[in-house]
Amino acid sequence: MKVLITTVPFAEKNPLPIELLDSVEVEYLINPLNKKLSEDELAEMISDFDIIIAGTEPITDYVMDKATKLKMISRVGIGLDGIDLLAAERRGIRVSYTPDAPSPAVSEWTIGLLITLLRSVQLSNIKMHKGEWKRYSGKRIENSTIGIIGLGRIGSRVLNMLGVFGTPKILVNDLSPNPNLDRLFKLEWVDKNTIYRESDIISLHVPLTKLTKNMITKKQLEMMKSDAMIINTSRGGVVNEVDLYNSMKKGHLAGVAIDSFEQEPYDGPLREIDRCLLTAHMSSMSVDCRARMEIEATEEVIRFIKNISLKTEVPKEEYKVQREGI
Repeated sequence: MKVLITTVPFAEKNPLPIELLDSVEVEYLINPLNKKLSEDELAEMISDFDIIIAGTEPITDYVMDKATKLKMISRVGIGLDGIDLLAAERRGIRVSYTPDAPSPAVSEWTIGLLITLLRSVQLSNIKMHKGEWKRYSGKRIENSTIGIIGLGRIGSRVLNMLGVFGTPKILVNDLSPNPNLDRLFKLEWVDKNTIYRESDIISLHVPLTKLTKNMITKKQLEMMKSDAMIINTSRGGVVNEVDLYNSMKKGHLAGVAIDSFEQEPYDGPLREIDRCLLTAHMSSMSVDCRARMEIEATEEVIRFIKNISLKTEVPKEEYKVQREGI
């Protein structure tokens, strides 16, 4: 079998994924363009491969039409919005992912961004680099109202980490409320509009689906306090980037941190706004978590090649999400 590794970097910090592939003597190619592939670039590259070790590039129905030998997609990471699961299902292509591996890194990153925004660290850094000495007064976590939308693997970890900062008011929303969390934390389960209206800072931890696409637009932004803040470490497209830019350009919102964009690499107007902290989709890029994702994705490939049951095959519920748009 031939394996195309589209995600880059790959095995940069830990060589084990390559060693695993060498152990089964498969042919493999690491993305020769060394960047996130476009749909057309992937379609042109894929025809001769049986397996993809995938990143966030679009693996669409069109791409799969060109991938006549494709039998498996092993996603390095958790997001599945880039893969047309229904198109894969129709063709009998198996899909696996690494849902647990990135969670510690992303949740820690979120807490770091939360503190950064609340204390205006990014603004002070910009001023200092310009030779300006300006001090900002900010809020502490304990004295803030924090809204969390999405209490899955990452959102619940963020919630757990917040416990060490005292007892902030925490507003939460999820499609499937988990009553066990109520026994562990002081929470208020509310609708999203309440979170938009009352939160000092909002953290988003949702997948990109038809339901969450443009979940936050001009309407929701206008509900928020003028000095509210938003963190998006989930998926690009959850927050409408044009509406966000227009809102912030007018002086609304005290700060925003975005790590995932609708089009990557990002090259949009939010770069003009100092209050908007932008990072290159790197919340999961701790050395250990990145290596864990790559190793787990490669181990699934080895299982597939050896005809062993997959451990982290995408569950049928995820296919239902794409089928029904929930």
